Amino acid sequence: MTTTELLWPALITALAAVLYLVLVINVGRARAKYGVMPPATTGDENFERVLRVQYNTLEQLAFFLPGLWLFALYRDPTIAAILGAFWLLGRILYAWGYYQAAEKRMVGFALGSLSSMILVAGALLSILWQLWLLSSP
Repeated sequence: MTTTELLWPALITALAAVLYLVLVINVGRARAKYGVMPPATTGDENFERVLRVQYNTLEQLAFFLPGLWLFALYRDPTIAAILGAFWLLGRILYAWGYYQAAEKRMVGFALGSLSSMILVAGALLSILWQLWLLSSP
């Protein structure tokens, strides 16, 4: 596999980092808007939703990124990037919905989570398949 083939998963990784940076900036803006100064993490419900979006995205990145790269390396980098794009879309929909009301986050959460699960499961199955092929006579 060449580095050219990994450009799309690399782009998705960079976009995920940019998305996370935007969410961090949104927390800072929400702190000022709702008067919740560090180190406080509670106070105004609107601020707490913005903070939860950032926290949850950080939690999801720890599951998503290994899945993206393992799938890209052991299965298919283009499909990994497509699934990664769905993850990004899911995270954006999650944030947009959650900023409005907690109950509006589910569609984005489901899309992002499903994308991550497919990446991790696909990577694991591909790795196991390749290990099995190596051990076969």
